[in-house]
Amino acid sequence: MAAELKLGKKLNEGKTKEIYELLDRPGHVLVQSKDQITAGNTVRRDQMEGKAAISNKTTGCVFKLLQEAGIKTAFVEQHSTTAFVAAQCEMIPIEWVCRRIATGSFLKRNPGVKEGYRFSPLKLEMFFKDDANNDPQWSEEQLIEAKFCFAGLNIGQCEIDVMNRATVAIFEILEKAWSTQDCTLVDMKIEFGVNVTTKEIILADVIDNDSWRLWPSGDRSQQKDKQVYRDLKEVTPEALQVVKRHFEWVAERVQLLLESKNSCRVVVLMGSISDIGHCEKIKKACLSYGIPCVLRVTSAHKGPDETLRIKAEYEGDGVPTVFVAVAGRSNGLGPVMSGNTAYPVINCPPITADWGAQDIWSSLRMPSGLGCTTVLSPDAAAQFAAQIFGLNNHLVWVKLRASMLNTWISLKLADKKLQECTL
Repeated sequence: MAAELKLGKKLNEGKTKEIYELLDRPGHVLVQSKDQITAGNTVRRDQMEGKAAISNKTTGCVFKLLQEAGIKTAFVEQHSTTAFVAAQCEMIPIEWVCRRIATGSFLKRNPGVKEGYRFSPLKLEMFFKDDANNDPQWSEEQLIEAKFCFAGLNIGQCEIDVMNRATVAIFEILEKAWSTQDCTLVDMKIEFGVNVTTKEIILADVIDNDSWRLWPSGDRSQQKDKQVYRDLKEVTPEALQVVKRHFEWVAERVQLLLESKNSCRVVVLMGSISDIGHCEKIKKACLSYGIPCVLRVTSAHKGPDETLRIKAEYEGDGVPTVFVAVAGRSNGLGPVMSGNTAYPVINCPPITADWGAQDIWSSLRMPSGLGCTTVLSPDAAAQFAAQIFGLNNHLVWVKLRASMLNTWISLKLADKKLQECTL
């Protein structure tokens, strides 16, 4: 498989990887992992056979999870057991560190803070990549004054804000995913680059077991990350095997982050087939969150027995379900469903221009004892269902979280463009 790509010159080499240009794929590079493991800016350096494959596997799974959520990354595809293809980026020389729990270097720089202090909101820090000076911590002001420009993009306040927000979102997505394995994501470092083709800031580099601290069951004594290597008093072949087993443990479980044990479903009930267009919009939005959606036609006015039979059909198989009632004019569908099921019911009536203002009250003003809510937008109805499922399904939740980030970024960039035009 490796022979299929025509490698050009080596563009960069770091402690644990090499970057090669791809002659037959302009705008892309090959990221080749190495078997080297380091600590303390290479003060400690060893060869750990098999690390390249383990790191490559871990990065591939992490980036796939983030991309499926909706985060823009440089990752394109796995190429071999030790390499992957990525979009070519000009890297921004900053490590963005996000912390949930105080430990490590934070305690040394902040005496008096006890290990285990929990940051809510997350603690965000920046470190300038400079091995000669041990990667000094930087402020936003220093980054602005550096006046960096990469791939034609000037790094100013807007770009810093985007990377800040993205770092927090990426951490929260991975934190949520790791919690399904009863594993606490303690802290994490990531890097961004400017895509040389699209000129946008994207998550780049790698995210592997060198990038974070992981504590199973929140217990530091069970740590599975590179800290195990840092803590070694003496590096022996036996000790390296212990470190390798920890890395393998992470690589095996990171694959499970792409799976969910919790199934879910939205069932859209329409009072008339004439509402099919409205319902198809709900279905499309549900599918964007990875939620299966079923469309049914039933009238609570004209066939209440059939409506309740359909309800029982979806209650009986044990799949967590949200019902969406689509009924115009007099909405009896949502109230009847809500009064006869413990599952969530959302009213999403198709509002018409003639009697819509009057009809909406049949969805808003419910008899006592009914808990169905009303949402007018088909997209918003699907989003509300996703928020319900996201409480127990991390793959749905991460899509919601990434969508929040992308909406914020689009507004930020729109404001920047408007200000540039005004100026």
